[in-house]
Amino acid sequence: MCAKRIAVCQMTSVADKSQNLEVISQIISDAVKDNVQIIFFPEACDFICDNKKETLSSAEPLLTGNIVKNYKDLASKYNVWLSMGGVHEKDESDPTKMFNTHIIISNKGEIVQTYRKLHLFDVEIPEKNIRLKESDFCNPGSHIVSPVDSPVGKIGLSICYDMRFPELSTSLSILNSEILTFPSAFTHATGAAHWHILLRARAIENQCFVVAAAQTGQHNAKRRSYGHALCVSPWGEVLADCGEDSPCYKVVEIGDSIKEVRRNMPVFQHRRPDVYSLYALSLRKSLLPEHTPRQASNDSQSPESAKAEPMNVFGHVRVPDSCVFYKSKLTYAFVNLRCVTPGHVLIAPLRMAERNRDLTEEEAEDFYRTIRLVQKLMEKVHSTQSCTVTIQDGPDAGQTVKHLHCHILPRKKGDFIDNDLIYLELAKHDQFTSKHPAKPARSLQEMRSEAAMLREELRKLSEQDR
Repeated sequence: MCAKRIAVCQMTSVADKSQNLEVISQIISDAVKDNVQIIFFPEACDFICDNKKETLSSAEPLLTGNIVKNYKDLASKYNVWLSMGGVHEKDESDPTKMFNTHIIISNKGEIVQTYRKLHLFDVEIPEKNIRLKESDFCNPGSHIVSPVDSPVGKIGLSICYDMRFPELSTSLSILNSEILTFPSAFTHATGAAHWHILLRARAIENQCFVVAAAQTGQHNAKRRSYGHALCVSPWGEVLADCGEDSPCYKVVEIGDSIKEVRRNMPVFQHRRPDVYSLYALSLRKSLLPEHTPRQASNDSQSPESAKAEPMNVFGHVRVPDSCVFYKSKLTYAFVNLRCVTPGHVLIAPLRMAERNRDLTEEEAEDFYRTIRLVQKLMEKVHSTQSCTVTIQDGPDAGQTVKHLHCHILPRKKGDFIDNDLIYLELAKHDQFTSKHPAKPARSLQEMRSEAAMLREELRKLSEQDR
């Protein structure tokens, strides 16, 4: 088995994008000579300006901007994977804001995954004349991103301030991350107090490698970063520390210590989901539509991509036939655009009947028979013995689609801190507001894949019942 080698980098970004690119290019050119397979760069590797106006005007879209194009070209030229830890992504729908976006690029020069920073660094201490508010110019992301398969293992994506929120790291470790990344531009004061402690804690509690590329030194008159880019083992041992040098990188060989640590101290087996758990994660597996080149995907979330296939009536919307996994004479079952729990699916009559009372006796019998069949299927697929089965019948009960439908939600002990919180999540799912925003919609490709899987599982179930 070949060694898994990474490079964790450190630099001092300035406002000049071309100057920063020269530094990145030189680090890549040097690091590949050490046979590394992936190079980790820090947050704000593209630039650091000293005011909001210049920051916003310098931001670029990911797909059409020169910054990311240059990174992709470098990855392809040197045949190496790149973790570009936090670029300023222009928000084309909001000219007053941008996103702080972590990008993973393969050695073929392709964007494999992106993650928009969830937790924005907002600190204001008037008596010390300190005001650092990332939300002044940045919008937060909406998803935890599934770990990325890379040549050195499964990588969990985050950015800088995210490390102070252990729920995110725990979620990524539960999703089988082997490496947690925290590309950062830590202030010097907070870095001196907390940097090593936080990163070692995230490694120890999640039994993962931690890789934290860093900004260091004086960027401008207003800003100074701590440095000390780190790689930490699953046991909490610091394997590499870049100190305050800039630019520089350290090479680390990622071994199999995760297996040994997790075998000797099996904390994942000792967790108590019956007492506490993370729930209702907003998880994304595929690239965002705005990060996916149109020519590279025929399965966008846009309704345009579904026009060529048959559609099913569901109130004021239409359900593509490829998202339907079961049809009887009078009823159909389909996967959900936004899921409250994994396996959250819907059942509706083929005819557009608005309320339960509007069904004929034949339709009602067929509808309930389908509910029982689908519940049995979902419990089998999700290895559970319980489901929440609910109908919101009428507007005062929370019905927003004027087409009778039943929610089937597979349940596991401890999936919600309070069991009845599922109804709050359903309310947010159907009647979202600015206070309770909707979960991001899944891609058409993701829904089609789930429906195809359920059709196959239903076929197997039918054969077993014969």
